[in-house]
Amino acid sequence: MPYAAGGEDSRSGLRLIGQSQAMLQLRRMVEALGARDCTSLIQGESGSGKELTAREIHARSSRRQGAFVPVDCTTLRDTLFESQLFGHVRGAFTGADKPTLGFFRSADGGTLFLDEIGELPLHIQAKLLRCIQEGEVVPLGAVSAIKVNVRIVAATHRDLSAMVRDGTFRADLFYRLHVACLSVPPLRQRKEDIALLARHTLGDLARIYQEPEKTLSLTAMHVMHQYDWPGNVRELTNALEHALVFAAGPQVTCEDLPATIRGAQPVETFTEDSIQTLDAAQRGLIARALRAADGNQTRAAEMLAVERHRLHRIIRRYNLEHLTRPKNR
Repeated sequence: MPYAAGGEDSRSGLRLIGQSQAMLQLRRMVEALGARDCTSLIQGESGSGKELTAREIHARSSRRQGAFVPVDCTTLRDTLFESQLFGHVRGAFTGADKPTLGFFRSADGGTLFLDEIGELPLHIQAKLLRCIQEGEVVPLGAVSAIKVNVRIVAATHRDLSAMVRDGTFRADLFYRLHVACLSVPPLRQRKEDIALLARHTLGDLARIYQEPEKTLSLTAMHVMHQYDWPGNVRELTNALEHALVFAAGPQVTCEDLPATIRGAQPVETFTEDSIQTLDAAQRGLIARALRAADGNQTRAAEMLAVERHRLHRIIRRYNLEHLTRPKNR
């Protein structure tokens, strides 16, 4: 599935999409971190786009020609975690027929992304800390250390400072990671970005499925704005793919959306065949977009994924000119 500002899907060519103040601030912070080679910690809810943010930091850094190696820390729990992280020599354990580099050495000269680092057991945290501090690894079964030049970017949906107080996360590792910290905003806090995300996602899906691009009805957009998106952009992407699969025509309607999203809004507020309700929903959505865009019609049109001249006609139809920005501003 395509992913925008909230996903880790490698098929997507999208980047940090959105014109909300929260996303503009995030992009500024990513730009600043990309220009510096410091350890970074990304916080954010599941599905909000932590790995995508880490990839953007890497892409803007002097290490962009090196590897970006993502590591799911929830998998580093068995007895072979040292081999996974640091590699091993031949014969280090039963079945070790060939030597391996491990994640750290694979990222040498690039960026190592430690996703959900809050899930690491304490004994693994200690070994990870030593590696970060010393800038070297000892492959499993080896007797000498190997220097590595790796930038660490970690991410978590947990409150690591609370975990430090509870004794479930090492304070020394926390402060080693907490050099530069940024937060990825949840989708419910930047709903003005939903239209842009939807348009880019539907475009990506059209390319993946090799079919004409579908549009999103204004009523469906209204329903999506009312939903809180606990799964963030990942949930939005899945919902749009679901809707595209079941949409009979060239437009995705609210009836094509998953029942969980339709069920979050009373049926009478978005019934497609209710002319008065549709008008009210359309007027409310456009008013909300104009306010979010500070009256800028071009930006509001981008949020709503409609042509500017069409939006201008609808604004006049609903007498919403008072929400638009005067030309001399």
